[in-house]
Amino acid sequence: MKKVIVIVVFLVAGLNANAQAKVLKSVNEAGDVATFELDCTVKFQTLAKGLRYNFTRHEFKGPEMKNSYRLLLVMDGFYSKTLNDHMTISAVLEDGTVIEARQIVEDDGYFDGACTLRIKNPKALEDANIDKVIVHADKDVVYDISDKNKAIFKKNIQAVLTAK
Repeated sequence: MKKVIVIVVFLVAGLNANAQAKVLKSVNEAGDVATFELDCTVKFQTLAKGLRYNFTRHEFKGPEMKNSYRLLLVMDGFYSKTLNDHMTISAVLEDGTVIEARQIVEDDGYFDGACTLRIKNPKALEDANIDKVIVHADKDVVYDISDKNKAIFKKNIQAVLTAK
């Protein structure tokens, strides 16, 4: 009987570790901007080994402003020794298509391992099957994304997009 209980505890713990993140909602004091983002209070979601992320949606009241979407990428132990004013991050899709985004580097010119990318079409991000992410810095750093992490990434993006 004790063995069964121990096995059930490990299974439940394993399922919780791989589950999608909860979505947090906050509204500014004026009530005209709502923010929906993944719950990263304990830890960031993992996209690949050494690459974590958070996804945020800012929803504005009124027709004068469009909603904005941001993807924060955090690279563990990453620091560029080369002075740069920008850097390029590429996503390679399953069909071989390469999508590139340029990131303006901090004022000191050194990339510290975290960047926020503005996403113009979040639905395309959800539909894309990203195989790997490449950070072009001193040398190209390639992050391969597992099928399990792809599925969790898509669920998390969908959860933020549909949150109310």
